Amino acid sequence: MAETGGSFVVGGTVVAARPLEPALYLVATPIGNLGDVTLRALETLAGADIVACEDTRVTRVLAERYGIRRRLTAYHEHNAARAGPPLLAALGEGRSVALASDAGTPLVSDPGYRLVGEALARGIKVVPVPGASAVLAALAVSGLPSDSFFFAGFLPSKAGQRRSRLAALAAVPGTLVFFESPRRLAATLAAMHETLGDRPAAVARELTKAFEEVRRDTLGALAAGYAEAGPPKGEVVVCVAPPGEEAAPDEADVEALLRALIVDMPAARAAAEAARRTGRPKGELYRRLLALKDAGDGR
Repeated sequence: MAETGGSFVVGGTVVAARPLEPALYLVATPIGNLGDVTLRALETLAGADIVACEDTRVTRVLAERYGIRRRLTAYHEHNAARAGPPLLAALGEGRSVALASDAGTPLVSDPGYRLVGEALARGIKVVPVPGASAVLAALAVSGLPSDSFFFAGFLPSKAGQRRSRLAALAAVPGTLVFFESPRRLAATLAAMHETLGDRPAAVARELTKAFEEVRRDTLGALAAGYAEAGPPKGEVVVCVAPPGEEAAPDEADVEALLRALIVDMPAARAAAEAARRTGRPKGELYRRLLALKDAGDGR
C-alpha cells in the first residue's frame, strides 16, 4: 500500500521529495487552475507513503501534470467507514498519509473531518498543508465585508428546511458564505431574498477557471436573473452581506431621491434626510440640492 522515494517536476526540473515524518497531512489542492498548487503540496503528495483522495480521477490529473507517480487511494463520503481503518492502521504503524480533496482544502464540506477526529483520538499528528480555498477566494472578490464571515456550507435541499436554516443564520453579524449546486441556485437565491431581505450578494462561479464569473447585485436581482437565465455551469459559491448592509445607491438613485425630497422639505432638512438614507455626506447632498434649485428642478 505504501510507496517511498517520490519526486515531482516543476518547470522541467525533477525535484526529489524529502521523506516525511509520520503524520496525517491535509493537502489543499487547486480549485480550478492547476498552477495554484503550492510547492509544499507537491512535495507532500510526492513524498507521502500513502495518498488518499476524494476522487482518484481528479487527483490523478494534478499528479500527472507535475510528474508525481503515486498509487492513489480513494477516501470519500461513501467509503469512509471501509477506507478509514486501513489509513489509520498505516498511520499507527508510523507511515505518512496525505489526504487531498477534489479541490480546495480538505475537511471543507467533505468527510475528512472523521479521519482527522479518529487520528487525533489515537494521538496521531495532523499537519495542515494550506493552499487554495473556494470559500476565501469567493469572499475576497465578493466586495462584501471580510473582517467577519460565517461559512454555512450547502443549504438543505427541501424548501422548508432551507428557510429554517436561513432564518437561523439571519442575525449572524458577518458575511455568509454558501456552496450551492447550479440547478438549485435560483431557488436558493429566492429563499435568501425572502428570508434575509434584499441584501447585497455575490455569486462566484468557476473560480480560477477559464470561464470565471462573479455577479454582484442584491439577492432579489440575482434571484430574478438566474431564474430567467436558467442554471449556470460549474461550481458555485454565494456570499451574502451581513444584516444591515444595504446596497449603496447609484448616482441616478441619489438624484431621484433628492428631487423627491426637495418637493416637500427645505434644502437643509432634505439634505439631512438624504444623508441618513444613503450614507453620503450631508454637505455634498446640500450642495447638490442647491444646484437643483438653481436649475429650476426644486422649490
